[in-house]
Amino acid sequence: MNPRMSDDPAKRKGLGRGLSALIGDDPIVAIAKAEKESVKTLPIAEMAPSPLQPRRHFDDQAIEDLAQSIRENGILQPILVRARRVGDPAFEIIAGERRWRAAQRAQLHQVPVIVTEIDDRTALEIALVENIQRQDLTPIEEARGYQRLQTEFAYTQEQLAERIGRSRSDIANRLRLLSLPPSVQAMIEDGRLSAGHGRALISTRDPEALAREVVHRGLNVRQTEHMVAALAKPRAAGAGGKPAAMDADTAALARRFADRLGVKVEIRDHAGKGELRLRYRSLEEFDRLCRQILGPDALG
Repeated sequence: MNPRMSDDPAKRKGLGRGLSALIGDDPIVAIAKAEKESVKTLPIAEMAPSPLQPRRHFDDQAIEDLAQSIRENGILQPILVRARRVGDPAFEIIAGERRWRAAQRAQLHQVPVIVTEIDDRTALEIALVENIQRQDLTPIEEARGYQRLQTEFAYTQEQLAERIGRSRSDIANRLRLLSLPPSVQAMIEDGRLSAGHGRALISTRDPEALAREVVHRGLNVRQTEHMVAALAKPRAAGAGGKPAAMDADTAALARRFADRLGVKVEIRDHAGKGELRLRYRSLEEFDRLCRQILGPDALG
């Protein structure tokens, strides 16, 4: 299963609108217009991938196909770079790493570029938007990019939604995937599970085991949701006087909390008393949660 096949095309049309003043529909072309930069030619050896690049997986066959196109037609869109502060190579790739990799495979020595001056925050935003527009990121890569903007640049989900051009609920749903065990995240990254599968598994007691079951049985998202709900019902009685595990309705409410807060949420009820648990995976996520609930000055 391809985790990106279920994305709504209507949502993709709005991507990057928050950055339109800077990058418009095409990051590279619009930056050139905004800064009146001309296309230059630089040696491939003078460029290196950016540590801000959210994309970690490059399909080898797709690179080879692009390399063949470059052999026949050249590079049709320049690569966006900025000067590195220190060290060699001299330039850092902001947008166009796939083209750079394919150009090397096509045995080019020089490529067209636009050199711009932007800060780390804008560089990460541009890299995210370009990859999302081209559907090049897995849901996990996308979520990690959002998380980095939150932790390193103190973005709220609302600010992310505005800048990236996603709805706040889309941002929250992507971030919630990072609460899944690494093995389940890996299944989403390699396409065995979709983001929808991941969201259905977040509130379960053993998402890793259920994820393996989903893959083994080839369940779609709706079937997975039904399985999760069915597994929750036998535990709803709360035998032994212990708080009952979440039934399907409570789990749905927990998911609504999780969508709003961007973290895993569990509701435990026993005779009208219980607990609302918020689970965070790092101090950075805890800090973000505090600011989201208590306000931007919550931690002083």
